[in-house]
Amino acid sequence: MTDAPIERENLLTLDDLLAMGDVRVEIIEGDVQIMTAAGIEHHFLAQNINRIIDAYVREQDMGAVFTDGLTYLMFSETAGLKDSFVPDVSFIHKDDFPAKWDITKPFPGTPTFAVEVMSPGDKGADVQTKVRTYLSKGTREVWVVYPREREIHQFRRDDLETARIYTGSKVIDISGIFPDLTITTDDVFHLPSWVQGDDQID
Repeated sequence: MTDAPIERENLLTLDDLLAMGDVRVEIIEGDVQIMTAAGIEHHFLAQNINRIIDAYVREQDMGAVFTDGLTYLMFSETAGLKDSFVPDVSFIHKDDFPAKWDITKPFPGTPTFAVEVMSPGDKGADVQTKVRTYLSKGTREVWVVYPREREIHQFRRDDLETARIYTGSKVIDISGIFPDLTITTDDVFHLPSWVQGDDQID
């Protein structure tokens, strides 16, 4: 038994999405989901990844790195958005920018590379659906970062059957997108010494 196709008239349009203003939403297979507020640890980890990759991309003049906030329409028709994602960190290679695009609007396609940092309110099934959608629509690599477990799950478009899981102190293989860039799990999960974790709170 297969799922019934999503009717276009039941989908949010781009104009509907833009009219929502500051309300932060994602659309996963036609289902509009309000994005919950994330804790500061979430942002520390996303910023750790962003700083390392952004410096490399700028030096190599490869494209642009974006933090949480950029909406990707995932090649949905603007008359009916089946998918619309807001990754915590994303990279678009300069060759993946469309020739004509209104830069005041959400990005019409997919990121070249995307990072999703898990929050307590995130549903594992939704995140896995997003990973499959990213890869099927052209994203070359996706990371799902699990703060509590201190794990990074890496998914690649060129090897859809394999999920690489990085734990402990490991070098993450990202040579397929960022040659010669070194980033480790310790880099990702580093927190300033003055930040108190749960185990430090009485």
